[in-house]
Amino acid sequence: MINAEGEYQAAQRLAEAAAVIAKEPAAIQLRYLQTLSEIATENNSTTIFPVPIDFLRVFMKAAEAKA
Repeated sequence: MINAEGEYQAAQRLAEAAAVIAKEPAAIQLRYLQTLSEIATENNSTTIFPVPIDFLRVFMKAAEAKA
């Protein structure tokens, strides 16, 4: 039961985050850059393969179409 409740709360938070990103497309790019920054400072041996933000626009347009 505890695990199920945790999964439910996580799903709710993800849905809320998706709604914010759908309203503010620049939010995904800012989050992407923040994540890259965090990885770079925490794990110096991590190899990062950046994905061009234009590639993600396909997914952002699909999300907008659903809204």
